[in-house]
Amino acid sequence: MVEKKAWKFNAYLGLVILVAMFIASIFLLIQEFIVSGLLLLAIDIIFLMSSFTVVQPNQAKIITFFGTYMGTIREAGVWITVPFSNRRRISLRVRNFNSAKLKVNDVEGNPIEIAAVIVFKVVDTAKAMFDVDHYEQFVEIQSETALRHVASKYPYDNFISDGYSLRGNAEEVAGELGAELQERLSVAGVEVLEARLTHLAYSTEIASAMLQRQQASAIISARQQIVEGAVGMVQMAIARLEADGAVTLDEERKAAMINNLMVAIVSDRSASPVINTGSLY
Repeated sequence: MVEKKAWKFNAYLGLVILVAMFIASIFLLIQEFIVSGLLLLAIDIIFLMSSFTVVQPNQAKIITFFGTYMGTIREAGVWITVPFSNRRRISLRVRNFNSAKLKVNDVEGNPIEIAAVIVFKVVDTAKAMFDVDHYEQFVEIQSETALRHVASKYPYDNFISDGYSLRGNAEEVAGELGAELQERLSVAGVEVLEARLTHLAYSTEIASAMLQRQQASAIISARQQIVEGAVGMVQMAIARLEADGAVTLDEERKAAMINNLMVAIVSDRSASPVINTGSLY
């Protein structure tokens, strides 16, 4: 079902017409036109009691007439609409939903805790009211379902390959979560404005072990970068010395220099220089 505009009439102008009808009915009663006066007075009271409706800012009124959807009034103000109709209020304000902390398995099978906040608003009142049962609960359930699905597609962390991870690519994961949520919630006439992860951690039963794994992976990754940088620095130093002609190095001296430079650069502690006053041989 698609939203459409309901028939409405400015209530202030309508009130003037109703007052005029009321005065006319009183005049008919005074002139002893009892039936006509009472009929006009009844119509006046019926319209006055059953057709006036008030719409607050950022709200809408869904009009149904004996089970038939007549349309939606979005404009704030006082209106006259279909008499004897049922008018249900629905909010158009921006709202957010904070999911509970969910325990799911990432793509590597590690149990993790994850939560997200979803910012949304209703853009199609007819779908929100008639196509789903309690659209607020529908948003909550679909948000948790989409969060579980997205969390199970990526590892918690990734130090080895260049793929996405939940911790290292929060923006990309949030974008995918928002896109999947929009696809799921379109049937309810809801627009997803933003989706963000608010909590991400390993589950308590493996948190200690995974912390050690994270630390080990971080150390290995850092060591790889240090070694790569050290090799480049040593190559640059030897090439510069040979290019300037400051010293002539044979293979044995090159090996000794490479060993000393690598130890000085890669070592965890500050290197202690040893001054050699004699010959290498």
